[in-house]
Amino acid sequence: MAKLGSWPWSEDRVRTMYRGGRANATARRLARLWAVMLGLGLAPRRWVTLEVVGRRTGRIVRFPLGMADWRGEWYLVPMLGENCNWVRNARAADGLVKIRHGRTRNCHLVEIPVGQRAPILKRYLQKVPGARPHMPLDPHAPLAEFEAIAARYNLYDPYHRAYGRGESSEGEQ
Repeated sequence: MAKLGSWPWSEDRVRTMYRGGRANATARRLARLWAVMLGLGLAPRRWVTLEVVGRRTGRIVRFPLGMADWRGEWYLVPMLGENCNWVRNARAADGLVKIRHGRTRNCHLVEIPVGQRAPILKRYLQKVPGARPHMPLDPHAPLAEFEAIAARYNLYDPYHRAYGRGESSEGEQ
């Protein structure tokens, strides 16, 4: 597994912050801070804030996420797997979310078929170092190894053409 490099915490500490697939208090505080910064667009384009209606509370919930770019398109990848909170909320909202990065876009998440996920997962691990402690492969592992785990990680196209790919839609919905 690849090292985080200059990350401020060890991989073990980062994994502990998400034990059982749920964020602990420290991870929740950091996520709130990052969600504000990324939503304002204070980071490269890859880093966004996903807003979705909470499946139990009905309130807007914000998640800071890193996106994978592959062949000119952008994809959301749940580093904790298909049962993470933002995926469950997005499913409950029929895939209707907002993505913020300086401006807000209404999006409809479209799941990517398992057979197309491996190269995107590999790219994600290469570009989003915070995900590495949570995924079982090195970013430079052969593509066949990513194909073996692809079913465990749902990937989503947030700018699906059927919903108006990439158009700003502030104030709608």
